Amino acid sequence: MKIGILQTGRSPGDLMGEFGEYGEMFTAMLAGRGFDFRIYDVLAGEFPKAPGDMQGWLITGSKFGAYEDHSWIPPLEDLIRAIHSENLPLIGVCFGHQIIAQALGGKVEKFDGGWSVGHVEYTLQDGSTLPLYAWHQDQVVELPTGARTLGSTDFCKHAVLAYGDTILTIQPHPEFDQGFVSGLIEKRGKGVVPDDLLHKAAQGLGQSVAQEQIADTFEKLLKQENSNG
Repeated sequence: MKIGILQTGRSPGDLMGEFGEYGEMFTAMLAGRGFDFRIYDVLAGEFPKAPGDMQGWLITGSKFGAYEDHSWIPPLEDLIRAIHSENLPLIGVCFGHQIIAQALGGKVEKFDGGWSVGHVEYTLQDGSTLPLYAWHQDQVVELPTGARTLGSTDFCKHAVLAYGDTILTIQPHPEFDQGFVSGLIEKRGKGVVPDDLLHKAAQGLGQSVAQEQIADTFEKLLKQENSNG
């Protein structure tokens, strides 16, 4: 099954050698599940000719804000709306979560409550918890019509969103492992994220995260296109 990864950010240069680009983190996370991936370098203006070029789509994280003025954001939003209108499977993570909401009529802003970094437990609708790594300040603050919230925290009200049966987006990073988050804390967080939050994040690195559970969920959503046609 052909899956297009819309890579909207760059892995920090001092971590890329060990951990790869963001798109590669997702290909590793979803390896062995019957997917054939193509990574599109959205920052360089690389887009598919049509949504149907792939059978499913995934949008990565990014250091950029969905609300910022970049030449690649309007065509990305157009593509999101086209994917949605054709009922193709679409997954968004962090920036991907935010840009999908914005493209479909929601609102994203830099949250005045500050940063969320490190190990976070998200509460799902059934009362269960979903532990994953977070690294963000921007949030979805107003939902588009038709979106429903599946998971949240006191800090992040709309952390997991679904749009019908074909779009699933999440604010945290299931593709990040302990080593990468440790690298972010040491090499990217200092001077940007408050020290107390970095210290707390470093202390929580040994806790387990639900990467395989999310990989299973992503696989199920992406493969439903085959069952629909």
